[in-house]
Amino acid sequence: MESNCLIRHTGGCHCGAVRFNAFAPSKVKIYKCNCSVCVKKQIKAFLVPSEKFEILQGKDNLTEYTFNTGEAKHWFCKTCGVQSFYKPRSNPDGISVMIYCLDPGTIQETEEIEFDGQNWEESIMKEQPVYT
Repeated sequence: MESNCLIRHTGGCHCGAVRFNAFAPSKVKIYKCNCSVCVKKQIKAFLVPSEKFEILQGKDNLTEYTFNTGEAKHWFCKTCGVQSFYKPRSNPDGISVMIYCLDPGTIQETEEIEFDGQNWEESIMKEQPVYT
């Protein structure tokens, strides 16, 4: 299988109340950001366009957290507190999917990219995070 072919990745929160599909290659670019929220949550996520993401169940079991500009939308399961995905400030037409919330077996390779979120405005001008 070519690494750029889209496949269906499934995943969800810890308790199973929230489930999703994300269509992306088996090789993904994982963004590791050093901003205040990403560091505390140890976020490692890959980007997919919104039309390549689908919530299968539990949309009504999500709660939202925003801060600073309010552009990023961080959604959490109300039951277990796990954040499986979020809408990033850098790509408001996309979804960042947490690599650790995927069901096993579909990711064959990852490339980790460091993003300097502590200096977000400067960093976004240098490197715009891209879809996998």
